[in-house]
Amino acid sequence: MADAADLRGNTSARARRWLRHTAAWLAAVPVLAGGTQLPAAPTAHAAPAEHTARTTQAVSAAPSESKVTRSRSVDVAITSMTPTAPKKGDTVTVDGTVTNGTKTAISGAHVGLRTGSPLNGRNAIDSAARSTSYSPATDGAEIGGKYTKKIGKLAAGASRDFSLSIPVDKLNLGQDGVYPLGVSLSGQTQNRPWPQVLGIQRTFLPWQTSPADKKSQLTFLWPLISSTHMTPRTENDEDRTPIFRDDSLVKELSPGGRLQQMVTLGKSLPVTWVIDPDLIATVESMTKGYEVQGPKGADDDTTPGRGEAVAKQWLNDLQKAVENHQVVALPFADPDLASVAHRGKNYGALRHLQDATELASSTLQTVLEVKPRTDFAWPVDGAVDSSVVDVATSAGAHNVIARSDSFRETGGLSYTPTAARQIGGGNTAVVADARLSTAFTGDMSTPENSTLAIQRFLAQSQMINLQDPDKQRSIVVAPQRMPTASQAQAMAAALKGLPGQWSEPLDLGRAAKAKPDPNATQRVPGAGAYPRALRKQELPVEAFKGIRDTQATLDRFERILTAKNRVAPPFGNAIRRDMSTSWRGEAQKAAGFRHGVASYLQGLTKKVRLVPKSNMTLSGRSATIPVTVQNNLLQGVELRLVLTSQQENRMEISEPQVVTVEGGHSQSVKFGTTANANGPVWVTAQLQTPDGQPYGKARTFQVNVTEITSTVILVIAGGVLLLVLAGIRIYLQRKRSAAGDEDETDTEPGAEDADGTDDAESAAESGSEETEECDAFHALVPEQPSDPASDTGSQSADPSGSGEKVEH
Repeated sequence: MADAADLRGNTSARARRWLRHTAAWLAAVPVLAGGTQLPAAPTAHAAPAEHTARTTQAVSAAPSESKVTRSRSVDVAITSMTPTAPKKGDTVTVDGTVTNGTKTAISGAHVGLRTGSPLNGRNAIDSAARSTSYSPATDGAEIGGKYTKKIGKLAAGASRDFSLSIPVDKLNLGQDGVYPLGVSLSGQTQNRPWPQVLGIQRTFLPWQTSPADKKSQLTFLWPLISSTHMTPRTENDEDRTPIFRDDSLVKELSPGGRLQQMVTLGKSLPVTWVIDPDLIATVESMTKGYEVQGPKGADDDTTPGRGEAVAKQWLNDLQKAVENHQVVALPFADPDLASVAHRGKNYGALRHLQDATELASSTLQTVLEVKPRTDFAWPVDGAVDSSVVDVATSAGAHNVIARSDSFRETGGLSYTPTAARQIGGGNTAVVADARLSTAFTGDMSTPENSTLAIQRFLAQSQMINLQDPDKQRSIVVAPQRMPTASQAQAMAAALKGLPGQWSEPLDLGRAAKAKPDPNATQRVPGAGAYPRALRKQELPVEAFKGIRDTQATLDRFERILTAKNRVAPPFGNAIRRDMSTSWRGEAQKAAGFRHGVASYLQGLTKKVRLVPKSNMTLSGRSATIPVTVQNNLLQGVELRLVLTSQQENRMEISEPQVVTVEGGHSQSVKFGTTANANGPVWVTAQLQTPDGQPYGKARTFQVNVTEITSTVILVIAGGVLLLVLAGIRIYLQRKRSAAGDEDETDTEPGAEDADGTDDAESAAESGSEETEECDAFHALVPEQPSDPASDTGSQSADPSGSGEKVEH
């Protein structure tokens, strides 16, 4: 019985082993047919996924076909696909690279193509792009035979390039639509010794056999915007050479640079140019020569700029590129409309928007010789709320470029509506499509990322048309404000690859006038709908307070200048640059720039000042007080100078005077005074603008009146009496002399007078006595330090001569 039991147990064990091997073989059959599940490779633009730990265990069966695994050990990268939107008779070529990221070799590897069923909507495209796992239901079976590429053995860590070409009629495409196109790497590993999909990369293949009856009208904005580069400072030479913050713009304008690529690529594309006039003005300044400030920003620490030649070439190329294109000019320096709306409108920021709009038009007409449209506003990322729209339209922009992730649909539409929306007050919101607008915001420097972005862009644009082919719609694409060179190249490739099967170009002006969809949302989002992440990037309230104070200083400074055009434009532009959208994410640099503008302006205003004056003493009831105005600017100034007595009952001062001082000179001005009592009196000197606003620091000094006493009056009276007596004596002597000449007609020449003196002696005596009497008067009234010079009247209000010495 024991033997029998052992036999039964051994037989049972052998049966169980046989059943396990049979089950494993049966499970491997679909794998051998190529229908396995894949460990997916991540797309380069996808966010990093969580790491999934793998448990090593004995393999008893192949994985189930219906279950999706997430192995990231093998990467498949698609680096190019041509054509991007194939037609009948085309051959599709897909190039790429496979990389074995595992620690074990892969044997029997090959690369193949897979096409799934057409996707049924825009959300389906998004889901397929996010998925990194192989799904038989989505990706379909591999197209085998000669359309695969054998890799053979792929060692751990090794990479291999591949190229697959297949006629489009072999891709099993049916009806028009967007098809998922997968490139998979199949092989086997030591731990999983059967053929299986080890990695896959999925992209999209738009397929349309004939032109649509009603094509989508696509508007693509092509932005030329840069950060702030110019300062308000200029050299002291005749040409007023501008000084730049840095020379980084040279790289952007040079061949291969961001802005050079934007111009080179955009000239052959059906786009609407959206330009910040500040960039054009900056580049135009470079063409005439410029200086670059040193690291510390000192006035005398500059070096010559290196970009004169490339600036000239870039402007010349841009003039040709924008010909026959619509050009939209943003307000000068691209002000941050949301920051103004949320934090700056209570501090006078709105006044700058209208000026910036007017300057935008004149700048582009002057430099590019084109007449731009200035009736469009473009808030950051197209994010709007009611206050942003109010600010945008206050400067004359009747069209606000929004984006669909901010201006959301609330009516449950099954299709993407036309971009234009009537929002009241004669204003239009042009709602750009968020998916298309953000298609190229990632890192486009790698061929893999740019290829996937291009195919996804084409897929989404076709799907919009397929949503409702009987309804023609106008679609707007508003990409990132400052695309990199690689992003610009990807955008250009997408536009060039966009077939005329389902899309046709339209400029922004006509897109804004398109008939709005009555079922689309027309209501502007409320204040609470503005994205928090964007609100955190806004300019702070302190920034707008500083801008307000700087503008007030500039207004006062302008009023005194005789050549306002040397100061007003550079500082006005600098204040507008303080509000630029380009400062988002650069809070510290923005604060530094604002401080630099304000400090430099304050330094200039202090070059026109009153020279400090020491205390002084006045002699006499009437005298003059000299005050000196110093102008260390390079241009003339005109001000009012006011001298005020703090005790008018003791001393009165003449009326304010207009003072004109040439650049680099000083001017002394005399004020007449009338003293009514002796003792000290405090006097304040204040410069004013011609319209009476205080300018600069007031100067206060003490005037001591010491000579208005009874003794002084008696001395003066005595002096006057002596002069009168001396005059009477001279008169009597001359009268006697004349009478003697008549009586003594016989007297010979040289005869003496009765008192023994001749006429000459008499005259000399008379003159000597007069001189002695005058000296006696001056001895009684000594000269005072406050007495005017002998060539200046006691109440002269005329400016002193250039060589006159003035007591301060």
